[in-house]
Amino acid sequence: MSDRPPLSGTVLITGASSGIGRALARRICVEARRIILVARRTDRLEALADELRNVRIGIDVDVVTCDLADPAAIDAMCDRVIDEGGVDVLINNAGFGDRARLEDAQWPKLQRMIAVNVAAVVQLTHRLVAGMVQRGHGGVLNVGSVLGHLYQPGVATYAGSKHFVAGFTDALRAEVASAGVVVTELAPGPVATEFREIAGAKGGLRPSPGALRIDADTCADDALRGFRRGHAVIYPGRLNRWLMRLLAVLPAFVLRWVMARSGAKTRHGPA
Repeated sequence: MSDRPPLSGTVLITGASSGIGRALARRICVEARRIILVARRTDRLEALADELRNVRIGIDVDVVTCDLADPAAIDAMCDRVIDEGGVDVLINNAGFGDRARLEDAQWPKLQRMIAVNVAAVVQLTHRLVAGMVQRGHGGVLNVGSVLGHLYQPGVATYAGSKHFVAGFTDALRAEVASAGVVVTELAPGPVATEFREIAGAKGGLRPSPGALRIDADTCADDALRGFRRGHAVIYPGRLNRWLMRLLAVLPAFVLRWVMARSGAKTRHGPA
């Protein structure tokens, strides 16, 4: 069994056009033989591909424009990738959130979020992990969230999608560990990316504390350090790691009481 993901092979990164995905690509390009950049914004992917080729002469960088809310588009991309030899490492980074009470949220956005955050992760992994198992080596890095281990008012659907990622990653890790495939969850807290702008905020909901926010480069550095070591879950950022350790010993009923108070405050104002 290998306990290190083969980052020197072919690496596919979803959501590579910005944020954590872009930061991961910039670091992985120094050792990968081939990188497949996947997102919807072709112009950004092309710019990143040019940057990576300038950083390391001779690296093979492919740009794939794909809407991960479209299962047919995912299948077509996977067919092509598998025909070309498959991937050694899959990084399921693409995802987005929504900050609104459930009754205030727009269903089309929630539906798309579930498609990208949940269904696409399973579909891509289902199609591409089989080759890793057959070859006896591989790696899957699923980008979840601290909200996949916690929750808070105003992000019910997003938190639910990331709880799925956490459970899916743990179960898959157990399934394929003896086949030489490393499966890891990256569970960041607030990261300085476009996430907040896309998520928005409705109904008096407040953004996460600025003290917990880290930049995408720090997140990527911590992610790859833990992934190379074969960690099951990575909480990037020192403060986030300590917070999660403290919350792990907090009784569940206390957390539920705190979150219920927070929910009431955002809905009705201070008591």
